Amino acid sequence: MYRKILVPVDLAHLDALERALKVASDLGQHYETEICYLSVTQSTPSSVARSPEEYEQKLEAFAKEQANTHGRPVSAKVLVSADPAVELDDKLIHAIDDQGADLVVMGTHHHGKHDIIMPSNGSHVAKETNASIFLVRP
Repeated sequence: MYRKILVPVDLAHLDALERALKVASDLGQHYETEICYLSVTQSTPSSVARSPEEYEQKLEAFAKEQANTHGRPVSAKVLVSADPAVELDDKLIHAIDDQGADLVVMGTHHHGKHDIIMPSNGSHVAKETNASIFLVRP
């Protein structure tokens, strides 16, 4: 049914993605499909990496670790943005098409007063792409 699963990953907050990563792995196993881990990073140093190249190395290492743990073929894709918080949705929408993903498994944040300043990425992405979107609560 699904050919490729795309999972947006923030290496600075992997603990919050634990359930989404497990769901993606289970779905990948069930549908015997590749999982692509996608991350959007800034071009300036961050708490995770000093450069986009270093961030890419870390994401590739993370993807290999996931492949070894769950036995699924994986790929890793890093997109560079001047402001990831602002451009995340657009970058993600373009990556879904570029990667040929037909299912996106996304972790969500806890809902509450922060929804005003941190709206749901999943709902916007679902409106702008033909891929199925699976939102996983923390």
